[in-house]
Amino acid sequence: MSERLFIFDTTLRDGEQVPGCQLNTVEKIEVAKALETLGVDVIEAGFPVSSPGDFNSVVEISKAVTWPTVCALTRAVENDIKVAAEALQYAKHPRIHTGIGTSDIHIKYKFKSTREEIIERAVASVAYAKKFVEDVQFYAEDAGRTDNEYLARVVEAVIKAGATVINIPDTTGYCLPSEFGAKIKYLIENVKGIENVVIATHCHNDLGMATANTVAGVIAGARQAEVTINGIGERAGNTALEEVVMTFRSHPELNIDTNINSRRITPTSRLVSSLMNMPVQPNKAIVGRNAFAHSSGIHQDGVLKNKQSYEIIDPNDVGLDENSIVLTARSGRAALKHRLQVLGVELDSDALDTAYEAFLKLADRKKEINDDDVLMLAGQHRKKLHRIKLDFLQVTSGVGLQSVASVGLDISGEKFEACSTGNGPVDAAISAIKNIIRRKMLVKEFLIQAINKGSNDVGKVHMTVEHDGCSYHGFSANTDIIAASAEAFIDAINKFAK
Repeated sequence: MSERLFIFDTTLRDGEQVPGCQLNTVEKIEVAKALETLGVDVIEAGFPVSSPGDFNSVVEISKAVTWPTVCALTRAVENDIKVAAEALQYAKHPRIHTGIGTSDIHIKYKFKSTREEIIERAVASVAYAKKFVEDVQFYAEDAGRTDNEYLARVVEAVIKAGATVINIPDTTGYCLPSEFGAKIKYLIENVKGIENVVIATHCHNDLGMATANTVAGVIAGARQAEVTINGIGERAGNTALEEVVMTFRSHPELNIDTNINSRRITPTSRLVSSLMNMPVQPNKAIVGRNAFAHSSGIHQDGVLKNKQSYEIIDPNDVGLDENSIVLTARSGRAALKHRLQVLGVELDSDALDTAYEAFLKLADRKKEINDDDVLMLAGQHRKKLHRIKLDFLQVTSGVGLQSVASVGLDISGEKFEACSTGNGPVDAAISAIKNIIRRKMLVKEFLIQAINKGSNDVGKVHMTVEHDGCSYHGFSANTDIIAASAEAFIDAINKFAK
């Protein structure tokens, strides 16, 4: 019988800290329900004291899910803990996740404190959290760079104070796998009472070793892995859920397994990618579109003879349906609804109507509609809530010609039009929009990404717009890349133009 590894998913907390990936409460609930279906044990729903939006999301996620533990993050501050407890009041299985930095660099420069004072604060925070919930998780921030002997003292003290889970984060992604595994082993061998708690790993990917460090920590004795879908997270990201789960599924000799329904991995990956407007890199392990692609003649020959020649995972085991229904202009509403359900997306009747109308328009321009197209279409209904909408766009451009754009905007039902020239069609379109929205705005980042190959394919545009010292992120997708660029710019404007 395999030992159980608990999966703690922080997509909605650490993953959502990625610039431009913020979700509203409705979207967070959609992701939380997908995580529940996937089989995660703990959902870290947010950092309640950070904003009213985060507080409300934790409240609503607590109501929406049934069996997973719902966790809220805090600092080692009494008000943080009190607010988290209030946000978790509806959770069937609540957990408060509190902690403090323990590395010398954090103690000296971040807290301007001493080692002894940090232990006192850690113990006080756990004891205070224990007044509200039985399940209290403690994190020793920057444990990866914390001296093992001192880290053991901290861990032993918070266990005595009532902590039920001890999180050992490699916050900066600094550790080598052997080093991180040795750290977990040291704690198991040197901390009194460690056998009464669950040790967790929380590894970042700054040096590309998040999954390797997590696996090393689990082999050394940790029994909770903190992960995100697609490995999203601050800076270079977190440990990817799909990589950890399938590593242990692929190595049964390690005798460690999870509760994850692996056939839901691909649909959940695509849902998160779509809602957060964050494309999965093609060569991403497990869920990248090239993860099971073979272009080398030698590899193709081997796979055709026996898939195990070059595939250690059956694509079907991670929910990659190779025999999926092909959607075209002749496909009906039922086929679109079915494909959305396969991808983990449930739309109400009105939203499905909106998606289907957009589907028919796109199908007229493309021979086949792929899964990324479908997920893009599912998000189109959210644009109807925008105060500012693109009414029309006409661009004249060419070699030896100055680019000219005419734009029409609908702002809360009132129509506006403007023209402008620019250094290319996209610049002209954005300049025309600026002539209507008369605010100081600067495009700081502009990324175009094709979903697949082909001149008629949908292009995704990600744009960062700076206004009044703050950055706002816009996204759109369209077979017309100039239109997608204008829509992405407008999407960003909608986030600050009230």
